[in-house]
Amino acid sequence: MKTMTYRQALGLSIGLLGLWLAVPGQAEAAPPGDSTPTTESTCTFGMTKGQAKQSCQVPIPPGCLVARVPDTTKPWANISKGGNTSCRFSEKDTDWKTKITGTCDRCKSSQCSARFAVVFDCSGTGAPYQPQSR
Repeated sequence: MKTMTYRQALGLSIGLLGLWLAVPGQAEAAPPGDSTPTTESTCTFGMTKGQAKQSCQVPIPPGCLVARVPDTTKPWANISKGGNTSCRFSEKDTDWKTKITGTCDRCKSSQCSARFAVVFDCSGTGAPYQPQSR
């Protein structure tokens, strides 16, 4: 059985993401029922073993606000990761209005990857996510 190198796996992942984005109707996400138009922005990166903390900025589309998970007060966002690392949205570098930063700790396996995704309401009529002050 032939194994893939990290570059081959990353290339395959990017190719599959491009194919996913090219399929009509797949670029927008929306909850069922009464909903407003939404779009998703992501940032991703890969790391090798021992690589120190890494981060990326999720782009905020012009005129859009972070959407809330339907029927909750939580931001509509998720993190997907591969490898042995711990990832989160940075409390220090994220205000959910002008900047959204995803960060991962040191990679402890042969390779790690992370994808930070945020859903935005771009209709101008939705109720945006409002972070709670501490």
